[in-house]
Amino acid sequence: MFKRLLLVAAVSFAVGQILVFGIRVAQGRSLFPSFEANRRSNHIEDVLRIVNENYVREVDASFDKLSDAALNGMLRSLDPHSEYMSQKEFRDLQAETSQEFGGIGVQIEMRDGSLIVVAPIAGTPGERAGMMRGDLIVRIDDRLVEKISMDDCLDLLRGHPGSQVILAISRPRTGETFERTIVREVITVDNVHDVQMLTELIGYVRIIQFGERTGDEFAEALKVLDNDGMQGLILDLRDNPGGLLDAAVDVAEPFFDRGELIVYTEGREQNSRQEIRSKNNHPRRDFPLAVLVNSGSASASEIVAGALRDTQRAVIVGETSFGKGSVQTILPLRNNDAVRLTTALYYTPGGETIHGEGVDPHIPVTLSAADDRKLTIQRNRMDGLSVEEFVEQFGFEPIPDRQMGAALDALRGLILATESLRVTKRAAGA
Repeated sequence: MFKRLLLVAAVSFAVGQILVFGIRVAQGRSLFPSFEANRRSNHIEDVLRIVNENYVREVDASFDKLSDAALNGMLRSLDPHSEYMSQKEFRDLQAETSQEFGGIGVQIEMRDGSLIVVAPIAGTPGERAGMMRGDLIVRIDDRLVEKISMDDCLDLLRGHPGSQVILAISRPRTGETFERTIVREVITVDNVHDVQMLTELIGYVRIIQFGERTGDEFAEALKVLDNDGMQGLILDLRDNPGGLLDAAVDVAEPFFDRGELIVYTEGREQNSRQEIRSKNNHPRRDFPLAVLVNSGSASASEIVAGALRDTQRAVIVGETSFGKGSVQTILPLRNNDAVRLTTALYYTPGGETIHGEGVDPHIPVTLSAADDRKLTIQRNRMDGLSVEEFVEQFGFEPIPDRQMGAALDALRGLILATESLRVTKRAAGA
């Protein structure tokens, strides 16, 4: 009997050791998290089934609607930038970042329930169809504009290149109402705007977002301004919501020597730091530079501004930027939908986090909400309008841009100081 008890105890001990070993192996191979995920997914499936079978309005409780809502809720609970994207939303994101989409090529805005043509883009189907600034789009195919949202209007205007859309258009200037059948084409959108010389020595470039071609557009803008005698530059990133990291690096790179750190990211894993360094093969541009930012400058805009600030390559003017410094990775799913998930945070070359903090200006110039709204309209709508037309359309006279004025003053001083230093060096060499 005693021997039998010893045998049972020995077997129990051996089984226990095997179980401990198995647990350790499972932990090492992350098998328990998979088990936990399966257990919780079964629980979620039970809830989906119960809601689908019992909710009072059957049309609102389809499995597709419930699962989409569950996925959205799960990801939104993490942070405002993580999200589930349907097939359509994923396609729209790809079109937005590529700067190309199928459409008619007009800039539009919704005002008091009316869809107004801000301007047709040169060389597009909308311009060739004779659409003009101030036209009202009354109907898109068989949908009356007054009954649908701005997003719905954009969806209806966009489509596959080669497809047709029928627009009913009202022209308030003449009282005409007419229809146009327009064939959609691939529309290419420029992100670098308003390339010009503000003074004999100071150039100006505005970047409205960072897309696939922004780096090339910016390089071309610098060439144009170089030919005009530029000795200092104002880079306007106000109300720029960001975009692609690669595009931000492309814009910052001309101001960095090869190998210099522009930005780095860190995720939750140890040794996850990834550094992005300049690949510039040319001498870096060292002329005086001012960067304009405000609370609407986010993400890629903040990467550019933070890199230039930390390395003392630019004076930052305006307001503290938005503070969106997290890395979203797009993870495609098997049904052609996708997950946008925050996987890391951005840090400036000096080790400062952007997320939740923003980039502080060297020269703070804070605007009231009313002035900020007016200047936003001026930046986007003054092109091609006389002052009288502008006042008639928007109801106020253009106001001075105090942030731009501060940037100009800063650059004038830097250009004078740079020239004085050169003179001193030449005199010392003589």
